[in-house]
Amino acid sequence: MICNLVGARPNFMKMAPVVKALRARGVPQMLIHTGQHYDAQMSKIFFEELGMPKPDLDLGVGSGSHAEQTARVMLALEPALRQVKPALVIVAGDVNSTLAAALVAAKLQIPVAHVEAGLRSFDRSMPEEINRVLTDHVADLLFTTETRGDENLLREGIAREKIFFVGNCMIDSLDAHLQTALTREPWKQFSFEENAYGVVTLHRPSNVDDVTNLKEIMRALARVSERVPLLFPVHPRTRAKLDVVMPPFHRIVTVEPLGYLDFLGLMAQARVVLTDSGGVQEETTALGVPCLTLRENTERPVTLEWGTNQLIGNRAEKIFETARHVLEVPHRQTMRPPLWDGHAGERIADILVDWMTR
Repeated sequence: MICNLVGARPNFMKMAPVVKALRARGVPQMLIHTGQHYDAQMSKIFFEELGMPKPDLDLGVGSGSHAEQTARVMLALEPALRQVKPALVIVAGDVNSTLAAALVAAKLQIPVAHVEAGLRSFDRSMPEEINRVLTDHVADLLFTTETRGDENLLREGIAREKIFFVGNCMIDSLDAHLQTALTREPWKQFSFEENAYGVVTLHRPSNVDDVTNLKEIMRALARVSERVPLLFPVHPRTRAKLDVVMPPFHRIVTVEPLGYLDFLGLMAQARVVLTDSGGVQEETTALGVPCLTLRENTERPVTLEWGTNQLIGNRAEKIFETARHVLEVPHRQTMRPPLWDGHAGERIADILVDWMTR
């Protein structure tokens, strides 16, 4: 039996194609949800909209500091894996649940597969970077989304035979659900017109926990909103700080986190997306939507090479001037990175079936 583990909303889009492909091949599997994201808008609705089965086990770890959350997952997961004794544990991405599950499985001598391996920002101040590096170094099967990931892993001494370039499961989910998302026309509920609004997401600690940086960003967004209305689904970790620094702007619409389909539909028809999210960089690349990343680095360099993504940092003047240029000279890229073709989950499932029958 294979154990698939998810914990936060980015995991769901990455694991759904793998779960589906394994099911199609008749592979016995179970799904464990750590509960790292636990409210309806950050978790339950994603299972429903992505067509994922109800988790066989929900650990319900909830929120906490990075150390607390990682420790809670490890404490709750170890007895479950001892009881189930899976042949393999699959983890995805770079959240705390990813690392915690990989460590528990490795210490129990259960092989680990990592979906979205090899990504590196080379910024150890990012908790996600620590999670990525450590997960990769205990994994037995490493599935990469871009060839730069293979290069990173080889440079770190990981054996070539463990590394498989398969493409991007996030794009599998996007391709499978894009038409449904567009049919819902979610922009209309905010009285927006197609390609006449922007979308904002913020959740990185460097942007939202530092009040000075958050004020700088919001000052820029206020100016951008004078040119195009902005929709800002507010991540729970951002809400408290935002209430302190953000005066009311009638052209910045703040809402609770959105479901997968509504957010995908809004992103697909946006004039511009401003974000600090890694996954959004990938999705806008696949959609050809201009993306301005409010960071100084990215673990997804392929989005800069093949997509419309630009790294612009978090200074107000740079944000505004770059957004102004994008709005005046709109550009949509139609090329995609290699193997971002909607079949990554199937490639992973084929590799796993071969691995299990050796």
